[in-house]
Amino acid sequence: MVAFARDRGARWAAYLAGLRSRLRPSIPVVEGKLARVAGMTLEAIGCEAAVGARCLIKNPGRHELEAEVVGYADDRLYLMPTGTADGLSPNARVIPTLSTARLPVGEALLGRVIDGAGAPLDGGPAPRCERRVPMVGRGINALSRQPINEPMDVGVRAINALLTIGRGQRLGLFTGSGIGKSSLLAMMTRFTQADVIVVGLIGERGREVKEFVEDNLGHDGLARAVVVATPADSPPLMRLHGAWTATAIAEHFRDQGEDVLLLMDSLTRFAQAQREIGLAIGEPPATKGYPPSVFARLPQLVERAGTSTAGGGSITAFYTVLAEGDDQQDPIVDAARAILDGQITLSRSIAESGIYPPVDVESSVSRSMLRVADAAHQQAAQRFREIYAYYTRHRDLIKVGAYRSGADPQLDRAVELWPRLEVFLSQSRHEPVTLNQSVAELLALVNTPTAVTGPNQREQPVRDTTQ
Repeated sequence: MVAFARDRGARWAAYLAGLRSRLRPSIPVVEGKLARVAGMTLEAIGCEAAVGARCLIKNPGRHELEAEVVGYADDRLYLMPTGTADGLSPNARVIPTLSTARLPVGEALLGRVIDGAGAPLDGGPAPRCERRVPMVGRGINALSRQPINEPMDVGVRAINALLTIGRGQRLGLFTGSGIGKSSLLAMMTRFTQADVIVVGLIGERGREVKEFVEDNLGHDGLARAVVVATPADSPPLMRLHGAWTATAIAEHFRDQGEDVLLLMDSLTRFAQAQREIGLAIGEPPATKGYPPSVFARLPQLVERAGTSTAGGGSITAFYTVLAEGDDQQDPIVDAARAILDGQITLSRSIAESGIYPPVDVESSVSRSMLRVADAAHQQAAQRFREIYAYYTRHRDLIKVGAYRSGADPQLDRAVELWPRLEVFLSQSRHEPVTLNQSVAELLALVNTPTAVTGPNQREQPVRDTTQ
């Protein structure tokens, strides 16, 4: 009996020791203190934490402030707070938590508006999700991704017909300010055939966030969407987290086999947030004030979208890129153009002429259209582009009255078809146009007989092989 009791006691001791070893951190927590606050950058001394780790800053008489390690030099850690640094005093305690940001993901997020940390912004309770994932996940092996070979219907005629998008494609929406990018994103959110929509509003004005959710998105659009909003007054770290959070949520639904539409507005604000952080910790500027870390972060974010491995879903992503002063040679515009699978350019002059959405057909391209559109569709889109480009090249000649009918049959056909081209490119914000309908209207348009190319002189028609 004594031996049995002794053996039982030894087993309990071993069991409790195992529990203590699990609860005890493998790395001892070394607290430090706040040594310097310069703008949004906090400098701590005496503590040890890895880049990306979270720290709690405890200040007497003030609530705890959470910050993230963004760099270090010698014995100093550079921290970026997730909130305002007002009220911090010298020598405040800095306690590393030995953890990184993890997000709740699941079906409970659908229909919700959250911030970059996953906290609700819509006044509802915190989403109850059983699973939590790292904010910055691991990328997919490039050779393991499925090819892009199926079209994605976004419900916008100009994009469906002339810039057909493939499931898993990543495109840039290049535009200046005030041209209508938010309304176009809302149209795609309401009309797309994707299973789940994730919207990231990064660095937008607070008024625009509310308008996008209530007016542009609406109740029906929000029902199958998740909106991640980090307005312009959020700290730069939270704006970065907003983009990472939206992408992590999209990755979760993709891994469940869903086809996800990710709309991020905007990639430029994400780059500007990284610029603020990089410059604050002493990183030297490289191109027009942007440090090298910006151009390293952009592909890290974009490459997380796209197709998945066999049996998985896809993330079809649209990233708006703001061209400062409509400058298409802006460094962020140029960098985004190089890492994305195409671009859709919105033109201010087209918007001012009353055509909406103001898609500039000549400077827009979808690099996956050749894989997802049949030969007849591609030929019709090419013919549309030729007619459109021929008219725009001679627009000034036509406006001053120097154009003479009959001198150039190709120009005559372009002039006669131009009103129909404008009608084709225009679309009401509340009028969805399916992919099949868009292709059928395109084929009918390019095969239209005109006074110059009548029934007996007509070009070889483009045959509809979509059925």
